[in-house]
Amino acid sequence: MSSATADHPHDASVHALLAEQRAIAEQRLNFVRATVLGLLALAALVYRPSLTSELNTVNIAVLTPTLAWTAFQWLAYRRRDRYPDWLTTANPVVDITAVTAIIGGYGLAQSPALALKTPIFLMYFVILAARPTTSSTRKAAAASVMAVIEYGGLVTLFSLTGRLPIVESPLVASATAGVALLDEGAKVLLLAVAGAVSTYATHWHERLVLHHHQSALDRRELEVRLAQAQLQTLKLQLHPHFLFNALNTVTALLRTDPDAAERTLSALSETLRFSLRHAGAHEVALARELEFLHHYLNIQQIRFQHRLAVTFAIAPEARQALVPSLLLQPLVENAIRHGIEPRACGGRVEIAAERLDGRLRLTVRDDGVGLREKAPGAGHGIGLSNTLERLARMYGSDHSFEMRAGEAGGVAVRIEIPFRLPHEEANSR
Repeated sequence: MSSATADHPHDASVHALLAEQRAIAEQRLNFVRATVLGLLALAALVYRPSLTSELNTVNIAVLTPTLAWTAFQWLAYRRRDRYPDWLTTANPVVDITAVTAIIGGYGLAQSPALALKTPIFLMYFVILAARPTTSSTRKAAAASVMAVIEYGGLVTLFSLTGRLPIVESPLVASATAGVALLDEGAKVLLLAVAGAVSTYATHWHERLVLHHHQSALDRRELEVRLAQAQLQTLKLQLHPHFLFNALNTVTALLRTDPDAAERTLSALSETLRFSLRHAGAHEVALARELEFLHHYLNIQQIRFQHRLAVTFAIAPEARQALVPSLLLQPLVENAIRHGIEPRACGGRVEIAAERLDGRLRLTVRDDGVGLREKAPGAGHGIGLSNTLERLARMYGSDHSFEMRAGEAGGVAVRIEIPFRLPHEEANSR
């Protein structure tokens, strides 16, 4: 991996991602390798009558183990999703060495000039062309250097043996059994250029993956920050909404019942103290949410006295489940304000919570005046609208919200969200 990639704080995940994709690519490339080797074996069979026994022996000696190596990979790892990472190193070594072995075998068996002129030399380029999809920058560079060294070493070895006729003119070399140093130098240069291009393409591919990975991380972090900011804004809207309604209650009681107004202010103080203590949390345990709700209900019961009755049906296993902070208060306030308050005889509000499989069901129902017809275009109040939007932002489609007429009159609001405990939330982070 390039140094730029290795220095990145998220390099571990990028390494793992690239290694997995390269191993998968190597597995697919093995089918291409088998096809090419099969075609070469077929060509060797076709040309067998016109080749010497020595050249046929070279073909068999090189193609047979290479085909066996390819077949071994398929048989050993065909049931796996990907090849082991070490094969992305072993395969280019085997492939490049196989090409060198054929050229070298042809030179030793018959003629070095014939060996250097054989089209099998082009297989080096095919091997290098596959490196960007299956190798790291380091491995691609190593394969490129290996191809140049092996072919350059062959030319040098053939020259030192004295069996390689050297001519100056490439034109003369093409028409005779000799080779031109200019031709061989150009082939080595082209091989080096191809290796450089292969190495750069591999590096560019790594940088592209890194950039995409970093962009995805940045985008995800931005989305999380935006969602948190939006949730905080929605949550903060509930505080002045609740405070405004509570102060209205105090104002109404000041003239008719000053003692009740004083008790309401005391209850309001406790409510705000509790709210500020947990202001930073978007989710709290249901037990804590119920504690806040009790403070709020103390204010309402001072106001309504015997006209308001409140009951709780909370399953013990549901008390520690996480819920959005300030979820229940707007629902209870809505039930009291629009269901109980319009009735001269008052009414009852019930808050229930239970666990159903992996879901938490919360229910707020009243026996008040029930649902009323709304004017066209009218929407929900601030508290209810806020609750709906917070649920959508926090859980997406993994929640349900239902408001319907109660079986015995009034209105029932039912919410279902994923059942999660605080330690599960900490582990997910």
